[in-house]
Amino acid sequence: MPLFEQLYNFAHWLAQNREEAEDLVQETYAKALRGYSSFQPGTNFRAWMYRILRNTFLTSRTGLKAKMTVPLENEENGAAPVVADTQTPEAILIDRSNQALLQSALEELPVHSREILLLCEVEEMSYQEIADALEIPMGTVMSRLSRARAALRALMKQKLQRT
Repeated sequence: MPLFEQLYNFAHWLAQNREEAEDLVQETYAKALRGYSSFQPGTNFRAWMYRILRNTFLTSRTGLKAKMTVPLENEENGAAPVVADTQTPEAILIDRSNQALLQSALEELPVHSREILLLCEVEEMSYQEIADALEIPMGTVMSRLSRARAALRALMKQKLQRT
């Protein structure tokens, strides 16, 4: 099946549960087969499949729905986004060799931050592919990715200071 492993990996990160991820992928393929006539030849099949998976996940959650935008201010206190410093989450991971810490931090991120990081860094999708998959403008992809990286960096720093 095309893209099975990548879709399952993304679903597992979103759902944070193996059984639910399997169900999501199965439902994604079922929806893709039912709606294949809506796929436009010449467009990005991979992005189309990820969009189906994401929408299936979001509709499976109470209170979650596909949003076109995310507020620029920090939802907790309205503060400005964290400014990037020289040490990236990847460098911290390599320095400390602690994947469990990174996974824990990723799981704490809100869904919109986690999905953008996973599509870019794990699935290695281009900004355009991500924009197509999430049905958002490319500028929104770049700003969400920047904020998600800053949030992940801040979480990792907190966790590393506690250890």
